[in-house]
Amino acid sequence: MTDSIIAFIGLGLIGGSIARRIKKEKPETTVMAYMRTTTKLKQAKTDGVVDIILDGIDESLSQCDFIFLCTPVEYNAAYLSQIKPFLKPGAIVTDVGSTKTDIHQAVIRLEMENSFIGGHPMAGSEKTGYENSTDHLLENAYYIITPTRQSAQSQIDRLVDMARLIGSIPIVLDYEHHDFITAAISHLPHIVASSLVNLVRDQDNDQGMMKRLAAGGFKDITRIASASPEMWEQICMTNSQNLISILEAYISALTETLNHLKNKDGNYIYQLFDSSRTYRNSISDISRGSVAPEYSFTVDMADEVGAISTLSVILAAKGISIKNIGINHNREHGEGTLRIVFYDKVSMDSAWNQLERYHYELISDK
Repeated sequence: MTDSIIAFIGLGLIGGSIARRIKKEKPETTVMAYMRTTTKLKQAKTDGVVDIILDGIDESLSQCDFIFLCTPVEYNAAYLSQIKPFLKPGAIVTDVGSTKTDIHQAVIRLEMENSFIGGHPMAGSEKTGYENSTDHLLENAYYIITPTRQSAQSQIDRLVDMARLIGSIPIVLDYEHHDFITAAISHLPHIVASSLVNLVRDQDNDQGMMKRLAAGGFKDITRIASASPEMWEQICMTNSQNLISILEAYISALTETLNHLKNKDGNYIYQLFDSSRTYRNSISDISRGSVAPEYSFTVDMADEVGAISTLSVILAAKGISIKNIGINHNREHGEGTLRIVFYDKVSMDSAWNQLERYHYELISDK
């Protein structure tokens, strides 16, 4: 990669993570950044992630080979007109928003199709802000690239190279196709999860037994309902037409299922679960937004004082690092008491062998 001066408009979780990885891989790269929260920019400069703190959108950008728009989706398009006067020939403006049609339409209106290429790194965290960014957040995650009608192949190749530099897996898609896909696999699930949580809240009794017993499948399917409401309002509004189409199809499918339940049609219900299981099982770990599978297993053991500490000491004695550890309060699918997540398969296999020697009962997540 020969692009040596890069600017970030917004330096939150995604922007910060991209900047961190660029500096790790190409420390000679000059990174400029602008955002309203200057304290975070000062921290980024202290961290060695940012070289130049910008006071605003000005002529400093005329030096840049790449400009990343990393603000909320509704603001990214607004920055385009401010950036346009300062673009040098050959510079590429890109964004990291999870919806693309809105910004691509703004690019067309501003006649910037020869300098803009959309981007959507498909990774994130329940935490936000620069302070939670890492140099490996986007590692092995899909990075969707959405060219315009005037994007030269050499420009697309540069963004592909950038995605690879930060450890991501680039995929080039038409921006309208991208938005239809994400409406189905990302945006609708957030609406379903949030609607289901609210349904349980409204149907619960005064003792809150639904809330108390909510675990297992319910918590798995509704985890994403904890995401930022501000962010998801913006995403839904900027991809509303695709989302309406997918949501109507989903409502129709639910209505059909309801009618078959009313008619006691057990064969239909069986086929519903059987076909969905077959298709779901065909989705490999490397197809779930990241090519990195989760390495984990559960341990079935008594809930006794010091039990977790003992297990941790056994693993630590062999230098095995644990990524995450948690108690399964509901084990309706045969899970063990304790679920342990590891950073890689080698660590997981080593931990499994070590705990077997101590006669722990282990249950694979696969």
